[in-house]
Amino acid sequence: MGFNLAISKKQIALLTNDATKAADLILDHIKKGDSIHVHSHVDADGLSAAGIMGKALLRAGARFRLRLERWMDEKVADRIAAEKVPLTIFTDMGSGYLDLLGERLAGRSVIILDHHTPAAESPASFVQVNPHIHEIDGTRDISGSGVAYFAAKAMDKNNVDLACLGIVGALGDLQDKNKERKLGKVNQTIVEDAVKSGYLEVETDLLFFGRETRPIHQALARTTNPFIPEISGEEDKSLAFLVNLGIKPKRNDKWRALRDLSSEEKKRLLSAIADHLVSKGMAGDTAFELVGEVYTLTKEEPWTPLRSAREFSVLLNATGRMDKAGLGVAICMGDRKKCLEEATAVIQDYRATITKYLRWVTEKKGRLEELESIYVVRGDGFLDEKVISPVCTILSTTLTQLGKPIIAYATISGEDQVKVSSRGSEALIQKGLNLGEIMQSASEKFLGRGGGHDVAAGAQIPIKDVEAFIKTVNDLVKKQLEGEQSGS
Repeated sequence: MGFNLAISKKQIALLTNDATKAADLILDHIKKGDSIHVHSHVDADGLSAAGIMGKALLRAGARFRLRLERWMDEKVADRIAAEKVPLTIFTDMGSGYLDLLGERLAGRSVIILDHHTPAAESPASFVQVNPHIHEIDGTRDISGSGVAYFAAKAMDKNNVDLACLGIVGALGDLQDKNKERKLGKVNQTIVEDAVKSGYLEVETDLLFFGRETRPIHQALARTTNPFIPEISGEEDKSLAFLVNLGIKPKRNDKWRALRDLSSEEKKRLLSAIADHLVSKGMAGDTAFELVGEVYTLTKEEPWTPLRSAREFSVLLNATGRMDKAGLGVAICMGDRKKCLEEATAVIQDYRATITKYLRWVTEKKGRLEELESIYVVRGDGFLDEKVISPVCTILSTTLTQLGKPIIAYATISGEDQVKVSSRGSEALIQKGLNLGEIMQSASEKFLGRGGGHDVAAGAQIPIKDVEAFIKTVNDLVKKQLEGEQSGS
């Protein structure tokens, strides 16, 4: 399915119409007093989507329960089917497993609010709201939380204050792929809702993590997208880097934050980062990924990680990846006391874990293996499957510039399965790469399950088939890229 470069008003109207059908069905079940179960993914987008739907249901007086899922498979589908509730809602998941859910939940009242490519036709009893149905790109133009927001807004226009969570989820899914890291297309309509309602401000600046809440050197060290060798994760080296540039980290014995730097200092810092990246064998223009749209949530307290939509998304991702997903949803639904304190501690553990794994991959030759068409990180025995996805994402910011996607895997504790994560680049997508198709096709050959987006996808397969799976993925990537280049 091809996607339009410009999103028409008609496409947005069609997506809105689908969201209205879902909203009407939800309100009908609420009116009957029915119990509603919501299932969502544990990444930042999934938690944002769960928070949006949870808040909308709470305001509507619904009887509901939220459940956060690390993945969908036969076991999870069987558990959901056994619940036999009047209405089941999936947010940020479901479309990629329509065949499985169609079997297990046949004839049931089901709503899917998702942005992943549908794997099959939607059963008659299902209401599916998905941008792909209307040729809107679910990888770049709207996320799962954005779809959930459309449904929540259709339930009650007062839910416009939840637009900010749709932005947080889209940023968590790295949908800021437009020039200057802007959110575009349908996401832009959500941004406009948030700005008009007074909950959001947008400006262009450096995108350091902790730009409002951390001293400059800490904000620089916490920046991992892109990953800057010998600076990301290294506070002491970041401090020395700034001092060598003549940028004073303190003024009157008080640490300076990014917002305290002058325009000249910011330009000098950006130029130095570009030179540093070149010295490490990377493309200097990668530094310009650090400049872009800053989304500030005006109703959140200054000096908290919720003030910046990007920091908010990282906090949610941390809670999901560190088995604390419930904290993330509670924060999305309004908890600003104990849960926020706990989540702030979790993000420190998450950051340390990610840095440890990145060092493990890069410090020793051979842990990152280059094959003919892909890079492979074999994480079994060390990498934790819960964080394989963010590790893969961070590594991909440097590796995919070299013209190949990256595949990483880790064993799933207590099971004879491995979790696989894959990432590509926009340049590779333009040449014909579609990792979602590759993960689905390759995993099915080994009785596994896989899928996702063209630029980011995943799979689960039996551990005994890992080597054959990798060979298959390598071959499929080669065929896709050669097919595009040869015009077939």
